[in-house]
Amino acid sequence: MHDLRSGAAWLASADAATRNEFLSEMSEGELLALPFLFEFWAMEHQLAPDGDWRSWVILGGRGAGKTRAGAEWVRSMVEGARPLDAGSCRRVALIGETLDQVREVMIFGESGILACSPPDRRPVWSATRKMLRWPNGAEAMAFSAHDPEALRGPQFDGAWVDELAKWKKGQDTWDMLQFGLRLGTRPQVCVTTTPRNVGVLKNLLASPSTVTTHASTEANKANLAASFLDEVKARYDGTRLGRQELDGVLLEDVEGALWTRATLEGVRIGTLPDFDRIVVAVDPPVTGKAGSDECGIVVVGAQTNGPPQDWRAVVLEDCSVQGLGPLGWASAAVRAMEKWGADRLVAEVNQGGDMVETVLRQVDPLLPVTKVHAAKGKVARAEPVAALYEQGRVGHVAGLGLLEDQMCRMSQQGYVGQGSPDRVDALVWALAELLILPAANWRRPQLRTL
Repeated sequence: MHDLRSGAAWLASADAATRNEFLSEMSEGELLALPFLFEFWAMEHQLAPDGDWRSWVILGGRGAGKTRAGAEWVRSMVEGARPLDAGSCRRVALIGETLDQVREVMIFGESGILACSPPDRRPVWSATRKMLRWPNGAEAMAFSAHDPEALRGPQFDGAWVDELAKWKKGQDTWDMLQFGLRLGTRPQVCVTTTPRNVGVLKNLLASPSTVTTHASTEANKANLAASFLDEVKARYDGTRLGRQELDGVLLEDVEGALWTRATLEGVRIGTLPDFDRIVVAVDPPVTGKAGSDECGIVVVGAQTNGPPQDWRAVVLEDCSVQGLGPLGWASAAVRAMEKWGADRLVAEVNQGGDMVETVLRQVDPLLPVTKVHAAKGKVARAEPVAALYEQGRVGHVAGLGLLEDQMCRMSQQGYVGQGSPDRVDALVWALAELLILPAANWRRPQLRTL
């Protein structure tokens, strides 16, 4: 027998003969049980991590399989529970935003507890007591996050919390639950939620006793309607809402950020204008190893007719790459130039000096290159570019989520995040080349000779 954990991926990739052999070796009882062996069918983010954790948070986009994971975790905790078995759950709390959502999603939903349970272990719902009861005596009580006080008194050895980030009384309800998780030797809670920038979720994620798994909507595409995926990706891909609801990313604005999510959401454009200039800016990494910083490659177009206050720019694409050697990132930059018909490539040469230009010309000997040196710090260079956004002079196409994530982590004190903001550096060089430096030269008095 093969390893049951996420075995469906192996089964799907196996040839017909291997699949038939695998199934033929199973007894009738094993074949009947196979649909209910969640470890076999689950995706990696749906399986509880190993280790001594208190809270397991599953962050995911819409339709990423969070509800199924929560329901199956409850099953795994209560099925086969025995009175003296300290490792099993006997009393579980099921908490949703409302009682209706607990009942219709967590219990009776298509991915809820009843739908996931095999017939011989299916619990019975008591509407009057708002409680599920399993054949082995384990119980799960339903609670609404609108009524935190209802959790004052009952006690549990496990809990499933759904959509914590949207609860209006999230912190109060979460606190009351913690006081009730006091049965057994190691009470645990599973939290399934689409992320939002709320304190209760951020505090939970920061706790050392919390573990997380994560998946986007796309990860569960085999179980979703193709028309749904096509529609939501067309509408929301690359937007703030899409990053949150589809990619399952927790979007935070750092204190003193040069750019905010709201600002970037407001600069989204649909139809591209005609451009007077298009440039590709490159911020090369120091090394080309798998764990190296990214090579920032950003394409920006600009309209520069008239006085500088009328100039506008649009960020067209983020082509940044990681883990490639010098010829790899140089080739990616040249491909971006060819794709957009850019008239110049702007490259920072602080780290590589003349080597940067040499590598680029190995790819294209006639490449028009402007070399730039970073004499100021990252924040000082970024602040004039941030001012262009405040003036409404820079637009973004959809699909720039990773670049925008870095932008929102640039604060007046520096970059708040791991690694280097290479995508932002490339953006800054591009907008400096297109708008800031030409505007300074345009205003500078010209000396005329007679």
